[in-house]
Amino acid sequence: MQVPNKILQIIGIPHFALLSVIFGMMLLSFPFGLFVVFDTDVGNDINFQYPLNSLDIFKEIRYLIPFDIEIGDVFIVLWSVYAILFTIAMFGPDKGFLKTLSANLSNGKLETKSNYMIAITKWFSILILISVIIDFIQQGFGIVTVPPSVDNDLTQFLYVSISPIVEELGFRVILIGLPLFVFYSHKLSIKHFFKSLWNPNRNLHIYDFRKILFLIVLVGIFFGLAHIMTGEPWSEGKFAQATASGIILGWLYFRFGLVPAILVHWGTNYFIFSYANFVSQINEITIEAAFSHPLINTMEMLFLISGIFSISVLLITYFNSKKEQKLKIE
Repeated sequence: MQVPNKILQIIGIPHFALLSVIFGMMLLSFPFGLFVVFDTDVGNDINFQYPLNSLDIFKEIRYLIPFDIEIGDVFIVLWSVYAILFTIAMFGPDKGFLKTLSANLSNGKLETKSNYMIAITKWFSILILISVIIDFIQQGFGIVTVPPSVDNDLTQFLYVSISPIVEELGFRVILIGLPLFVFYSHKLSIKHFFKSLWNPNRNLHIYDFRKILFLIVLVGIFFGLAHIMTGEPWSEGKFAQATASGIILGWLYFRFGLVPAILVHWGTNYFIFSYANFVSQINEITIEAAFSHPLINTMEMLFLISGIFSISVLLITYFNSKKEQKLKIE
């Protein structure tokens, strides 16, 4: 039982360093995004002053908006919401990010429940690793993942920035949170209702995890199908990646709450695209070329290494707990 603990202590320092680097890069994405939207011509013929109701996706609801809203206004609101969630993640739900990491290093464990940001940086890297593995396997079978066609980089940046909030409210809160509340809540108060949707695992008495897992997988499959069948769809190769991401996000929502689910989704959308657009504008290259830039490649390598460390920690911790349970029984 001591060997796994020693292994955890050995990999704890590099793991801590990688999670800290990811955290720092996420923090920098806020000013990078501001620079891209307000100080570059990323949108070419349109900019941050472009009216929102002129975009195709909002034309059908433009009559419901009583005043003029510009793209820049939406970005400001989004940044404010994400900054609030980011702050919550840094200091909650029980301990601060740095304090939790230093405590984990001292005892050779990686406790995620006491701080959201630990779970966010860890599971973000795991999600990236799994997505890359799926893409690698699919390419071996000749399955290529092709994104939707993009008419404008600024509107694309807007859509990927909005989707973490919209999709997490739809796929996780409504399709997972509401059923869990209906089946496992023993109170009918409004306060308990919202607390349960905010963090189901902390506020509901859930006893059958097999049913929970089935629901998470089912919604994950639905999430994958939505990416290839609705709106501006991806190619069929996106189904497996999106399904895996949906399952991970569903598990995060159930286990840790809405904040980690939104911010991990934000990481795969806004965070990545803020750097890609920043590189694109600084180097005067296309967004497609930016994703092959050495900086983006280095970031991806860091995510992959962090993902390997994170999965290793999860496996060691899991088998460690199994051994402890077995010793208690004996």
